[in-house]
Amino acid sequence: MASAFYPSNPAKVAPGKSEALPWLTKPKNLEGYVGDVGFDPLRISDYVPMDYLREAELKHSRICMLAWSGYVAVDCGYRVFPIPEGWAELNSRTAHDVLVTDKFGGGPNGPLGQIFIWLAFAEMASWLGVSQMLQGSGREPGDFGFGKNFLPKDPKEAEKRKLQELMNGRLAMIAFGAVVTQSILFDKGFPYF
Repeated sequence: MASAFYPSNPAKVAPGKSEALPWLTKPKNLEGYVGDVGFDPLRISDYVPMDYLREAELKHSRICMLAWSGYVAVDCGYRVFPIPEGWAELNSRTAHDVLVTDKFGGGPNGPLGQIFIWLAFAEMASWLGVSQMLQGSGREPGDFGFGKNFLPKDPKEAEKRKLQELMNGRLAMIAFGAVVTQSILFDKGFPYF
């Protein structure tokens, strides 16, 4: 599928043109970022700082990598014990509806309400780093001060790992949307067809 968005021979792309969309001019704001193939057809990077856009892309991709794993794990039967009464038969699709209603302890004070509150706190805390980054602190997008020890010391290998995270994250964003859609359309668990 990726080959549909990437030219078969990048050497044939005219200078100054996007590799991903060779009929468009390559956006200058994308230069120097990991994974740059000139894909910004709406030219959003002309209006919003690229560091902010990359931060958002990394955050959403990391969340979707976890979300896909969790969604599929629940549908495959994995549970965290002890399971509250009435939750044993839930799957990923039905759990949402139950946990946002008053049935089985849901509602605004239920599990999904609490998750929303804790995520709001995490989002507020992360905004401090994002605002410092946008003011020129030198912080890289997606860097929250941990995890750098896992990157290789060689700069080329580190760039390769960052590209792998970005590409896997982009795939996870598509995969999570697909898994939720198929789960609802076919009303079946994993593998959703």
